[in-house]
Amino acid sequence: MTNIAQHIDHTLLKSAATRQDIAHLCEEAKQYGFCSVCVNPFWVSFAKKQLQGSDVKVCTVIGFPLGANSTAVKAYETTQAVTDGADEIDMVINVGALRGGEDDIVLRDIQAVRQACAGKVLKVILETSQLTEEEKIRACQLATQAQADFVKTSTGFVGTGATPSDVALLRKSIAPRMQVKASGGIRTRADYDAMTAAGATRIGASSGIKIIEEK
Repeated sequence: MTNIAQHIDHTLLKSAATRQDIAHLCEEAKQYGFCSVCVNPFWVSFAKKQLQGSDVKVCTVIGFPLGANSTAVKAYETTQAVTDGADEIDMVINVGALRGGEDDIVLRDIQAVRQACAGKVLKVILETSQLTEEEKIRACQLATQAQADFVKTSTGFVGTGATPSDVALLRKSIAPRMQVKASGGIRTRADYDAMTAAGATRIGASSGIKIIEEK
């Protein structure tokens, strides 16, 4: 990974973020050449306009941050996000259903969002810090079955975030065609290097500029 910025989703998901904050995020993304900006659904259309003419994508989050919305709501939220211009969708699984062994609910959830986002990139957030190893593996299998493009470690809002060991486990538990996005607590170049060495091909971070500029 020679061009670090192209593997980072430049992220701002704080509830208090203003229009000026999102505009600044987009300007930074264009300046540094980040893969995408990751913003809450309300900001998708605005970010799309700010990034017009650039190669930076717009990523948004669905069922965020708890994943406990109904499947119908997640599907509608996804359809609206795509209509507004989202290029990539990061959805949170129903963590409680997974932990309770209700895999059919988790699978239907992912499949509904997969269908709603059509050909857009779909990343499935597992919230790994809340799961056992067996649950993480099952979640990866369900994401694979539902034809997701990525599994993603964390929202960054719950628990400890990403760890290299979790990234490695996810990498070996998904189909070869799929990828791993590490997010949550990745703030330094050392963090970035550890996650990519473990198998992550995308990093979600609000500290992307710091990571790039570290020597």
